[in-house]
Amino acid sequence: MRWLAKWLFRLVLMFVGLSLLAVVLFKFVPVPVTATMLMDENGITKDWTALANIDRDMVGAVIAAEDGKFCTHDGFDREAIENAIRRNAEGGRIRGGSTISQQTAKNVFLWQGGGYFRKGLEAWFTFLIEQIWGKRRIMEVYLNVAETGIGTYGVEAGARRYFDSSAGSLSRIQAARMAAALPLPKERSVRNPGGWLARHGNTISRRIGVVGRDGLDACVYD
Repeated sequence: MRWLAKWLFRLVLMFVGLSLLAVVLFKFVPVPVTATMLMDENGITKDWTALANIDRDMVGAVIAAEDGKFCTHDGFDREAIENAIRRNAEGGRIRGGSTISQQTAKNVFLWQGGGYFRKGLEAWFTFLIEQIWGKRRIMEVYLNVAETGIGTYGVEAGARRYFDSSAGSLSRIQAARMAAALPLPKERSVRNPGGWLARHGNTISRRIGVVGRDGLDACVYD
């Protein structure tokens, strides 16, 4: 039992050390590839782009669509998590309460799918990137590794695929449509959305103005 305890202790120390090293490294170095990209049967199209070269409306769009409290939470939106737990307990479609920080931690360091073990690791990496990266870097990485279409990763590659434009030249409605499709990029149309998706994109477009007016993106640009 002593041998097992020592082995487990060393394993934990090794994991902590390696995870810290990886987080510090990616604070400065572009993330080259993720597990999701490697497992994509459609190949990988991506083009890392500095946040300074991404239109501010794109940042506003993902905050409006995914995480309105991005600048005020510590990586975890506890109210959203509690609401998701309650809704899931009531049955019906499973919903999550993940923040942009949590999604970034999962996309960069882990794999897709659920399970308590993976969620525990996600919480650890979310804590680390909040402490070491800060909000601006989290947003930059998120916008570069998020899946934006079939075999397409990052908003630069997505903008060129859908609008033949750079991520720095998106219109507000284009940014909103990309954000609306983010949760299910393989299934939701960006170019010609219809019905609910079109209305959702229009709603996000209007909310981008609220994000700017109320400073909900201030932590990214201050």
